[in-house]
Amino acid sequence: MSLTHLRVMLEYFHPWTNAAGLYVASRNGWYRDAGLDVELTVFDALRGDTLEHLARGEVHLGVFPTNRLLVRSAAGQPLQGVASINHRGMETIQTVAGRGIARPRDLEGKRLALNPTPRGVAMVRHLVAADGGDPDAVVLVDSGHRELSVDDIAAGTVDATFGGYWAWDALFAQLPGSQRIVWPVDEIGAPPYHSYLLGTGPALTDPALLDTFLQVTARGYRAATDDPAGTLDVLDRVIPYFPRAILARSLELIAPTWWHGEQWGEIREDLMTPYTAWLAQNAILPADFDWRQAVRAASAPVRALPR
Repeated sequence: MSLTHLRVMLEYFHPWTNAAGLYVASRNGWYRDAGLDVELTVFDALRGDTLEHLARGEVHLGVFPTNRLLVRSAAGQPLQGVASINHRGMETIQTVAGRGIARPRDLEGKRLALNPTPRGVAMVRHLVAADGGDPDAVVLVDSGHRELSVDDIAAGTVDATFGGYWAWDALFAQLPGSQRIVWPVDEIGAPPYHSYLLGTGPALTDPALLDTFLQVTARGYRAATDDPAGTLDVLDRVIPYFPRAILARSLELIAPTWWHGEQWGEIREDLMTPYTAWLAQNAILPADFDWRQAVRAASAPVRALPR
């Protein structure tokens, strides 16, 4: 049987547990059984993020943050979201005990490290203001692409961080849990949003091919959720340099974010509309931008191919 090659680019500098469904489907041969030769890869950061690779037609599908897709779509780039990966925001504000920071407004006068993108700065300001604080009083520290940890905070580098994920980065700290303070942004006032979407660019134009890929991928995410032990065996093949205990805990935390009820892949209006409005209010998107122009019309829940 002749296989159709599909190159799929992940969202981060290296694979992590959020890609488990893709790897499970690949390892079990389910893509191959459906006639697909799926190559999973990560981006070359010196050539841009996943969306830049997609826009240049260098990959067929990719995983990316929702806000970045919307910004590029508003600029007229031929990119399209086709399925959701996560139904929650991943980011956190983190600090440590003893810094006088018990709630977001306590960040006034404190040094908070982040990658100061327009969206990141707007989110920090929003979260502080939502708690009655003065966002202008927060001292923002540019940490670039490096995610500082609570260990860096404990060492005195900064007082708090924004951006690390509660289902990943926050798990690597050496500081005892009793001394850590971790606030997922969607628990302290952030608008609801899909943290990551799966989408296409100009290299993939066959709707039937895309539907087959999505159906197999949904099967992979179902299996990754239902069989964590087997999933960890697969992850050992692709990210063996991370401790098993951290991978297990990350998988336990992140798997529920892949589902809306029992459905995988639905791009939800109740998450997209308020998030788009928030991005527009913060001048990250044009005021009249409609998120639907960035999403395939048939982005309904995906029916997985049989196990």
